Amino acid sequence: MSKSKVRFIIVLLEISLLLVQAGLISAKTWHLEKGRDWKALGSAGEDKYLMAAAEIKQLVNTGKTKAVVRALDKLKKDFPGIAGPDLDAFMKAELLFSKGKFAEAAHAYERFLVEFPESRLYEAALDRQFAIATAFLAGQKKPVLKIFKMKGYAEGEGIMERVSDRAGGAPIGVEAALSVAESYENRGKFNEAYLKWSQIHTQWPTGQIGKDALLSMGRCKHAAYKGPKYDAFGLISAKSYYENFKLRYQQDAERFDIDRKVEQINEQLAYKQFSIGRYYQRTGSKQAADFYYRMVLDNWPDSTAAKMAKRNMDKENLRDEKVKNEERKP
Repeated sequence: MSKSKVRFIIVLLEISLLLVQAGLISAKTWHLEKGRDWKALGSAGEDKYLMAAAEIKQLVNTGKTKAVVRALDKLKKDFPGIAGPDLDAFMKAELLFSKGKFAEAAHAYERFLVEFPESRLYEAALDRQFAIATAFLAGQKKPVLKIFKMKGYAEGEGIMERVSDRAGGAPIGVEAALSVAESYENRGKFNEAYLKWSQIHTQWPTGQIGKDALLSMGRCKHAAYKGPKYDAFGLISAKSYYENFKLRYQQDAERFDIDRKVEQINEQLAYKQFSIGRYYQRTGSKQAADFYYRMVLDNWPDSTAAKMAKRNMDKENLRDEKVKNEERKP
């Protein structure tokens, strides 16, 4: 049996479960008669529906695609209570999903969510979009111009953002927001990740989510720093977030090695200023060089950069003394 058929079977079973959860049909107990097929225990109408769903499954098992379509049409005719434009739209998206056409399915679910916000299948469609977005963020490729395929990270992030906006503080909404932040961070997009973690912290400033977001904001600002040739504002921000984390979550500070992270940032800040001083020293601006070297010695006296700054200042002072001595000679 092909993978698409297997997925289709799974989708059919899930549809039945979704309809039960949506209150469109009732769940009943089934038992397996000896040497025979599954039989439902329940009212005649419910039994008939579940048997029809089982028949569709059997048709899918045998690969009779046209028969499956006819059976689905018959199912809707026999049970008009579950039929409607929202179910048709949802089924269309489900069929695309079952074939692994995730990009097309995502658009179909999006249309469903826009057109049928009051449907009992609304949350089921959100779940599907979350599943598709998860696949894209995991590296699933999407077709481009029906010829090439490229990884759908941006597609996945966009879908997750819409799921988060729609679901709000519901578990799936929170999980969607976290997935976007983690995706950015895992791919080295630390500035984008920081902005998303900041948004999450604003929405959920307390509890485990708030704690994780605060730590992640510091981590992303720190990771975004590119070196002494670049602005150090991100380092200052990272240090502030780490210190805030230690203040608010003292028991977790040691576990996340916050003190070491702050010490590393201090070393980086010191080296940044030392690099500026060294530049001025190389260009012959001794006064400016001394200003930055002195800054390193005053602000980060225990840093490696402070030792280098003192060494360079001592060398300059020694050179100046030699020049003065030469000038004093008759």
